[in-house]
Amino acid sequence: MTSLAEDRFERIRRTAGLFLAPLIFLILYFIPIPSLTPQAHRLLSIVAFTVTCWITECIPLPIAALLGPTLAIIFQVDSAKAIYSPFADPIIILLLGSFILAKAMTTQGLDRRFAFDILSIKAFSRTGTTLSLGIGLVSFLVSMWISNAATTAMMLPIGLGILSVLKSITNIESKGLGAQEYSTGLMLIIAYSASIGGISTPVGTPPNLITLGMLEELAGIEIDFLKWMSVGIPIALVMFIFLWLRISLTTPLAVKDLKGLSSLINEQKQMHGEWRQGEINVLIAFIIAVVLWLSPGFLGIILGTDSDAYKIYDRVLPEYVVPVISAFLLFILPTNWKEREFTITIKEAMGIDWGTLLIFGGGLSLGAMMFKTGLAEVIGKSLVEITGAMSVTSIAALGLFLAVTLSEITSNTATANLLLPLIIAIAISAGISPVIPALAVGIGASFGFMLPVSTAPNAIVYGSGLIPITKMIKYGFLLDVVGYVIVLAGVLILCPLVGLK
Repeated sequence: MTSLAEDRFERIRRTAGLFLAPLIFLILYFIPIPSLTPQAHRLLSIVAFTVTCWITECIPLPIAALLGPTLAIIFQVDSAKAIYSPFADPIIILLLGSFILAKAMTTQGLDRRFAFDILSIKAFSRTGTTLSLGIGLVSFLVSMWISNAATTAMMLPIGLGILSVLKSITNIESKGLGAQEYSTGLMLIIAYSASIGGISTPVGTPPNLITLGMLEELAGIEIDFLKWMSVGIPIALVMFIFLWLRISLTTPLAVKDLKGLSSLINEQKQMHGEWRQGEINVLIAFIIAVVLWLSPGFLGIILGTDSDAYKIYDRVLPEYVVPVISAFLLFILPTNWKEREFTITIKEAMGIDWGTLLIFGGGLSLGAMMFKTGLAEVIGKSLVEITGAMSVTSIAALGLFLAVTLSEITSNTATANLLLPLIIAIAISAGISPVIPALAVGIGASFGFMLPVSTAPNAIVYGSGLIPITKMIKYGFLLDVVGYVIVLAGVLILCPLVGLK
């Protein structure tokens, strides 16, 4: 539920975009820019048009992502075959398979079983502080593997149910023991934990995969699943611990006796029933995916990346094909062989977020063209001259600041698509490896905590009516600032330790 002021702001923002996007395009198209080639000049106009559409959301993000490359064909920036080819990039196939696996999890209820299994641990239902830890931890862990929006949508009714029981078993409202403050804190920890948990694995959130795709496409650098997790998990854990301490210390629940809460959680767990064949099948497919994703990293550690075993594995089972294998299993593992019913149907699979795939493809396409035409190099050198950023630390700091700031007003995928080509170009122009700056931008793109429009998790929990906008801004701003420091320090320290330089 949004306020009238927010609805008015959204209408103004989107309406303004309908006029600003073509106006900016025309201005840039007709202004002479001698430093750019004709193709780069036309591409600059198209990129500005697309980014304006992304920021204002005057048209749906996936449509804008598809329109940008299409305009590039019309204005002869490159051939249709070259421009549209990134829409079938292996990173898109990886994302497609991951989406199907996540869809099967939610369809079969494995995610909810996982949530109630964790919350049924007695240690989490003793106090308000441990309860918020349990709720946040579930949101954090689930979002490592499925989208933060789906995680938040799953956790919201669980959180609201727990708050309802708390009111009945403790009579919080009549005792004046901070019901509103605790409710706000619990909703925020659900949303923020989902966003933070997503940075832990390459498939946790779209900006991670965009980072991997652009590093490989634009710089020829590959980062495997295990190495990403070696950087992402420590950063995410530190962020989560800070979040939990901040929420639990500022929104305490004065009632210490929560007897009755554990019975509710166990009741919900029992209602879920015994393990169904569909859940078992999804768990099998999920475990296979994780093992196959992590295996090359362990092979590299044990045998070395120059070993024949590592090279053969990487050639035969690259991470891009792993989720496709798992998704394939979901279509052939039966839940009822007699009726020829399987774990997931094509109709259910069609319910995945196809729009995100288009945004990925559009971002990769525009990024590749920015490098090919020299536009990224020109912009990168200009930013270096303006900011003086020439070292790994300064470029990473600049990119992270831009990512965190921009993620507050537009989607994390749009932020990553816009900034990564520029930051990679800046790093290459400065003669340094783009890995650390790119990871800083990719992770920072997920850190929009201040506004309901910043991320889907924020919007979902804001709709509960339990979070005043001022509270979200207050907690979100501090989390942005602390997150900036943690991410910057994390990538600078961890990347060299795991061999990412």
